[in-house]
Amino acid sequence: MHKKITRRAFCSMLLALPFPARAQQPKKIPRIGWLEISSPNPEVLRLIGLFRKGLRDLGWFEGQNLAMEYRYAEGKAERLPELAAELVRLKVDLIVTHSGSPIRAAKEATKTIPIVMVVSGDPVADGTVASLARPGGNITGLSILSPELSGKRLELLKEIIPGLSRVAVLRDPKMHGPAWKEVEAVASFLQLKLQALDVRGPDDLARLFQEAIKRRAQALLVLSHPLFSREYRTMIVELAAKHRLPAMYGNKDVPEVGGLMSYGADSSANFRHAATYVDKILKGTKPADLPVEQPMKFEFVINLNAAKKIGLTIPPNVLVRADKVIR
Repeated sequence: MHKKITRRAFCSMLLALPFPARAQQPKKIPRIGWLEISSPNPEVLRLIGLFRKGLRDLGWFEGQNLAMEYRYAEGKAERLPELAAELVRLKVDLIVTHSGSPIRAAKEATKTIPIVMVVSGDPVADGTVASLARPGGNITGLSILSPELSGKRLELLKEIIPGLSRVAVLRDPKMHGPAWKEVEAVASFLQLKLQALDVRGPDDLARLFQEAIKRRAQALLVLSHPLFSREYRTMIVELAAKHRLPAMYGNKDVPEVGGLMSYGADSSANFRHAATYVDKILKGTKPADLPVEQPMKFEFVINLNAAKKIGLTIPPNVLVRADKVIR
């Protein structure tokens, strides 16, 4: 005698069956937004490649278990708010960016989506985070201590150039507030007169260099800026050589392409290391609980070929302190 199966029991049996279609539903993969002030030039792509390598080392593969959305401002800072808002509308799980303007644009665009800073100058002084140990909010990442290092770069210029009294400073007034204060304090101690050269675009550079020479600048300090080290790098190096103006940079890549010297942290390493922050956040850690890390190693690079071209002799006591000398 067969037992009669009720409709409710039959439906329960159907739900309990291991339907293949249900088991194979595609899993939603996280999406990362990359906000970039520059264009996708070879240098930018190299740095993004380091970030991707860091992700792969941690088991994240673009196109497999991770998706990326790239937005480039092509050197136009005014486009950053629009691009940041676009990433927010796409509902990315996390935004990665670096330097002052892009970080500010991302911060203004969202208070909830986690933001990882690959390179930041002084995120506490500029109000990006509450403190390095406890950043609070939705932002964390890496700092390169650029305001403090700007003062050190000025000291090195003083050591290298005999009788130095006037220094021109290439800066972006919108993002170099803390660095400028540090340079002013060190300049006052070293009895140096500063001349601010405010850059708003590449068309400003030739005029600003002429102005610096007219006002008898004896050296140039280039404050750390993503555009100064990429989009404008060749122009700055060529103009400094043309006007025989000894120049100090924050990025070690600049002496390798003809710049005189640099002192600073290896910011390239930050791009790979930033992947560890992304990994932790995607696995559930809150940005507020991840301290902002500071660099542990700084490099002093001198290009003797560049020094020879402008007739500058590097003192032996300074030369021996260089981590790398390009001959």
